[in-house]
Amino acid sequence: MDTAHEIILAAGVLCLLATSAGLVSARIGTPLLLAFIGIGILAGEDGIGGIQFDDFRAAYLVGSLALAAILFQGGLNTERCMIEQALWPAVALATAGVAISAGVVGAAVVLLFGVSWPEALLLGAALAPTDAAAVSVLLRVSRIGVPSRVSAALEVESGLNDPMSVFLTVGLVAFLTAPEGMDAGHAALLFGEEMGGGTLIGLASGYALLRLFRWLDVERSVFPVFAVGGALATFGAAQVLGASGFLAVYLAGVIVGNAEHPASQPITRFFGALGWLAQIALFLMLGLLVTPHELPPVIMPALAVSTVLILVARPVGVMACLLPFGWSVRETAFVAWAGLRGAVPIFLTTIPLLAGVKAGRTLFDVVFVAVVVSVAVQGWTAASAVRLLGLEREPPEPPPALPRAGASPPAETTTVTRH
Repeated sequence: MDTAHEIILAAGVLCLLATSAGLVSARIGTPLLLAFIGIGILAGEDGIGGIQFDDFRAAYLVGSLALAAILFQGGLNTERCMIEQALWPAVALATAGVAISAGVVGAAVVLLFGVSWPEALLLGAALAPTDAAAVSVLLRVSRIGVPSRVSAALEVESGLNDPMSVFLTVGLVAFLTAPEGMDAGHAALLFGEEMGGGTLIGLASGYALLRLFRWLDVERSVFPVFAVGGALATFGAAQVLGASGFLAVYLAGVIVGNAEHPASQPITRFFGALGWLAQIALFLMLGLLVTPHELPPVIMPALAVSTVLILVARPVGVMACLLPFGWSVRETAFVAWAGLRGAVPIFLTTIPLLAGVKAGRTLFDVVFVAVVVSVAVQGWTAASAVRLLGLEREPPEPPPALPRAGASPPAETTTVTRH
């Protein structure tokens, strides 16, 4: 019992510290996700907390739960006008763009370090996806003003690109552990199951939840409970059936978030808070998994990989996907620069670790350093990039403050309809 109480105390203290650090970092312009990771490292075995945590099975479970919540919230916040503006460019970025970035990083790793192609491509696949939480924090919390189709492409891409990276990661892990069982036909079947199955399950689940919310006659506080259950069931069902739970839960959120129903406001508010809690828990856990004294040997290789990713692989992938749609070079350049990495790449490295890939721990450490570099360099300079490229516009107005308890209601109310 004492151990359980100590875990609860540690969890509460870490949550408070991470939230406080996030508020301070927002004031001084530090990327929020760095603050969360930093608290996790300080609490870890090399930090002042001395917490020893290296259970990658538990990390995979917690990461899956957190990402399910984050992606469902991302779907809720993806408005119909964003999809209309940037759906096909975002789909291209989430599929071909991810594959191109992974291939360029893999080729660079082979040339620079002489590792095998499967291992190099595995590193590229893990680093290829942008992160929904990181991109959302960059655009919404930092209130960077860019043209609407640019922000729409970044947000929709970050919600859609996880399945492609998971497909590449799982396929390469299967090849490394049992090369005789992975051929082109098997890979094509796996891709179809991931993408097609995730799309069908996500759309079906989203419309089922929508029908449920319109049919239920319950207190408003009950709706978020059904939404959490529906999101987790959607993610879990897709994963169990061999489809992409990441794609399914995001699409379900898009369906629920773009329709009129009685549960809209309570669900959106609840997942706004739950999404932050999931981000804090995910990044704290990833910080705890890192052992800083083991990182020095991989820092220089990780910096080299980060440089290739940020300056070559991501821009090449973005240009190949957006220029055919008639996007300007300035818009393309910002989309390339604002494609932050975050929790997803680090989370993906738990898959080869759990599968017993020999270089799994090294892969985890390299990806961790590369993610920190991405968030620090790109997150800190995104606003400057907007001004340098001449894309700056007035940032969106911040949401109105909630009325305090006991305050008089406003004289008039206005119904806002999503477009």
